[in-house]
Amino acid sequence: MTLDDFPEDAPGRPAWLMTLADLALLLVGFFVFVQATTLDKQALAKGIRDGFGAPARIAEPMAVGAAAMLNFAPGTAALPASPAGLIAWAREAARDPRVTLKISGSADGSAADVDAATGSGAVLAADRARAVAAALATAHVAPGRLTITNAAAGRRAVVVTLGFAGNALPPGNQTLPLPEGN
Repeated sequence: MTLDDFPEDAPGRPAWLMTLADLALLLVGFFVFVQATTLDKQALAKGIRDGFGAPARIAEPMAVGAAAMLNFAPGTAALPASPAGLIAWAREAARDPRVTLKISGSADGSAADVDAATGSGAVLAADRARAVAAALATAHVAPGRLTITNAAAGRRAVVVTLGFAGNALPPGNQTLPLPEGN
């Protein structure tokens, strides 16, 4: 093997310059990492979401109570009993403007507990939740504070969950309503 067997170096930057550039990049990355540990993580996450156009994540209200309408007849969304107790409970809970109600319908998963028109248990569960939501309309809960969802199959029921959405009061309302009789 002779020197003529090796290719000549291409004209350009010296090899030590690439090593120096790698070291400089590592140092910049290290200082960015050190600076990032002192940032507000929520603000950083919001900035990244805004930069990519992602929608803001809405926190699920903390569940603090629940009531249920049980024992629906298989294959029907007709209310099995008077909803008067559930309506009274929802009316009292909705007096606090920080409260939301989540109405979750479910079916038992059997072949008999499906919607007659579609043959779907999920459609029947949604119909049950809507029937309870319609009954709760008399409780004067604002529509923006009601959420209708489907629960996993298990029981022929509708569960109404009371959620605490946070400490912030609506604009212009700086006091909570007092309990009746005060």
